[in-house]
Amino acid sequence: MTAIRHAALALLATMALTAHGGGQIPPAMRLYAFDGGILESDPARYQLKKEEVATTQLSVTAFLVVHPRGTLMWDTGAVSDDSWTPTGGPVERRLILSDYRERPVTVRQTLKEQLAAAGYRATDITYLALSHYHWDHTGNANAFATATWLVRKVERDAMFPDMPPQVPQPSTFAALHASKSVIITADQFDVFGDSTVIIMATPGHTPGHQSLYVKLPKTGAVVLSGDLYHYPEERTLNRWPPSDANVDQLRASRGALEAFLKRTGAQLWIQHDLNASARLKKAPAYYE
Repeated sequence: MTAIRHAALALLATMALTAHGGGQIPPAMRLYAFDGGILESDPARYQLKKEEVATTQLSVTAFLVVHPRGTLMWDTGAVSDDSWTPTGGPVERRLILSDYRERPVTVRQTLKEQLAAAGYRATDITYLALSHYHWDHTGNANAFATATWLVRKVERDAMFPDMPPQVPQPSTFAALHASKSVIITADQFDVFGDSTVIIMATPGHTPGHQSLYVKLPKTGAVVLSGDLYHYPEERTLNRWPPSDANVDQLRASRGALEAFLKRTGAQLWIQHDLNASARLKKAPAYYE
């Protein structure tokens, strides 16, 4: 075997290992959904009454996009895997945030074990993108510090300011400070260069909030909302959280996304919608 042929085979082997947690490159795109638990919440924070919502609880979800050119982890849950031990049943964690607020979250499985069920480790992941930096999306962000972090400058600056303000749970994403990063400057960032996975600017909830468009061969196109909406009733009743970073931006982002959904026919998956999230197939099952 010539040295050139040997090097070529070695490169192909490395590509296969990188693409799928030590296995083969998947034949087509896949989208995995991970259960991050149930968050107790108050709909009044979103200008909703308890009698107006199907349930006051919110889901916590994270997603993995598998593409022949790499993998993208989207959000990382609310509860750090190393802060609790699974029992086979529900475990309530009462998180104390940096501003001393307490938020109860009930979890059943770690993100690590759900990733493993899909055939991946955190160190296998090519890219990490967070819809935004709030604590219920960054719980396991440190585990993905070896991935390339796709982030908007305004959001990164809010996460790592020169004079730190009160940022909820900054320890959960501290390792990202040293991660290799790509600063997103376009409203729509094409992750893999083929228009199937696009990170979309949807500011308002936070200055650099973003949503994710994924076009799957069989399922079709979906948009993962981040926190553009929390309750589906915000969408149907046109309500919004007055405490968001910029309510005018939020309204504009919602309007732009609704027009995008109408134009493309994409489904909107509201990540915090408990009833909708309960119906999603969870890893190791996947959408393709």
